[in-house]
Amino acid sequence: MARQQIKPENDEIDLRELFGVTWQSKWLIIFFSSISALLAVIYVLSLPNIYKSEVLLSPVVADEAMKIPGQLGGLAALAGVNLSGGSGDKTALALEIIKSRDFLGRFITKYDLFVPIMAAKDWNSIENSLIINDKIYDVAKQEWVRKVKAPFLPKPSLLETHEEFLKLLNISKDKATKMVRLSIEYYSPYLAKKWLDLLVIEINDEMRQLEISEAESSLQYLNAQLDKTTIKDVQSMFFSLIEEQTKTLMLANARKEYVLKTVDSAVVAEKKDRPARALIVIFATFLAFSFTVLIVLIRHFSRNTTD
Repeated sequence: MARQQIKPENDEIDLRELFGVTWQSKWLIIFFSSISALLAVIYVLSLPNIYKSEVLLSPVVADEAMKIPGQLGGLAALAGVNLSGGSGDKTALALEIIKSRDFLGRFITKYDLFVPIMAAKDWNSIENSLIINDKIYDVAKQEWVRKVKAPFLPKPSLLETHEEFLKLLNISKDKATKMVRLSIEYYSPYLAKKWLDLLVIEINDEMRQLEISEAESSLQYLNAQLDKTTIKDVQSMFFSLIEEQTKTLMLANARKEYVLKTVDSAVVAEKKDRPARALIVIFATFLAFSFTVLIVLIRHFSRNTTD
């Protein structure tokens, strides 16, 4: 009895068939791809240009730490005297302060940035002025008109504005070189640069005032303790600590850039940073093309399977 040969079903994909099915539906594919490209063009043209301003900063190198042995070092720490002498901790602290609600809240209030941060929607390059969203802020009446639900008010709170400002601000630190980059992305390249320059000034002033306050408090404590002791070694230690704190005061008052020194200043950007309009249109068109081809092929093979 001869064996009956059973031929397996051919599950291989015929590329010529795929191309033929795609070619038959070429006008449908072209139509949807064109519509997608047109919509993408309309969308990207509605997007405002975003400009980026960046500054490169270097940590100011502090003097070598003062070494005080044993219990005398503990007494110095009790007086609130910083014996570390390193700039790393100051730099890390400064970068955290920049992002803090307290510092940025005072910065926003001092320079009245509520409207530029919360109500601006674009920039008029010809007049060099911001375009304000009239649904959020009425420029003529100088009144907030945005519609919000309780507990929010028409005028944005400091917390809201702080969160929005953090979206504009970027901070990065190179672990190898210790260099710090601050950047702001905004509609106006002029305001981006201005705010960045002000941030550098304000954080250096903030750290300087902090050091001055701590040094003055330490000096008051050290002078008071010096009057109470007659032990020569302790007196010698107090004199050394007083000298260190006096030097700290002198440097804090003399250095304009106390913690972060500008290496490469911020400039007004001449070219936009984003959006990449051409790439968005290309990506949207390719996505529509691929999706339409996929739908055409699925419909074709679904009909063949049903038949």
